[in-house]
Amino acid sequence: MSQLRSWFTENSTLVAFLGAQSVAIILGAASLLTYAVKLENRVFTMEHRGAEYTVARMQAIEQRITVTEQRIEQNTRSIERVVDALTRDIPVPRPAPAPR
Repeated sequence: MSQLRSWFTENSTLVAFLGAQSVAIILGAASLLTYAVKLENRVFTMEHRGAEYTVARMQAIEQRITVTEQRIEQNTRSIERVVDALTRDIPVPRPAPAPR
């Protein structure tokens, strides 16, 4: 026992370094475990809540696209009516007869 104590006193720097290194390794492993648990929790949340949210969001986007397409069709019809009304009274020149 006295040899062990004398070895520890002679190599106190080495013992302190090894102790600090083992504490750092344990803290690193705990940090990795914490990160893995948080990541798994996020994945679980996205799998359960994210799907519903994504579907609702896509439906809202599709609804806006449908409304936009309807407005485009209405605007196209309005433009065609305006163009027809404005070009109705324009005389169309007849092509000149071809020379023989």
